[in-house]
Amino acid sequence: MRRVLPLSLVLLALAAPTARADVWAYTDADGVVHVTNVAPGKADKRWQTLSSGAPEKAAAKRGKCPRCDVVPSTDNSPERFTRYDAHIREASALYQIPEPLIRAVIKVESDYDPRVVSSANARGLMQLIPAVEKDMRVSNVWDPRENILGGTRLLRVLANRFGGDLVLTIAGYHAGAGAVDKYGGIPPYDTTQLYVRMVLKQYYKFKAKAAASPDRP
Repeated sequence: MRRVLPLSLVLLALAAPTARADVWAYTDADGVVHVTNVAPGKADKRWQTLSSGAPEKAAAKRGKCPRCDVVPSTDNSPERFTRYDAHIREASALYQIPEPLIRAVIKVESDYDPRVVSSANARGLMQLIPAVEKDMRVSNVWDPRENILGGTRLLRVLANRFGGDLVLTIAGYHAGAGAVDKYGGIPPYDTTQLYVRMVLKQYYKFKAKAAASPDRP
């Protein structure tokens, strides 16, 4: 029988998210994406502004943001945050992953829109790439239930691999388990480090909300 490890938070030296809405990014010759929240010098033309929300989506339409979603999130209805509750609860119970973590990953990955497609062809609520779909036995990535179950199963696999370490589980979901193993922790990728901070921020929000209202997500 496969061992199921509880998730625990190991505090690492992660800077608190900035209050600014703008970040800057560029892709180097090796295809590595660099992200910063500190405005670069005007003479450095490599950087593109990636403001949250509409500006980034507009840049994608103009073809100036190769890393932006091919199909961005367009569902702004408040109902989307509760629409998939049954699937999230089922996935949480089946794979013993906390609901707040599943909700946090969905929020950061797709903003609760099952139609989102990334530049890397990651698809659906938890943004599964084709290789993950196959490994996690997802036959229809566009089915919200299958997608959430597949993404949560991946979180379970990663949690087992990293001894229940919450931070490494999140990092592995973004960068891959191999990258976490290679660097012995969060990979030194700006995008992965930003991703970990974003997911943790949402995780604590959902966890606090669940604690305040136990009968609601």
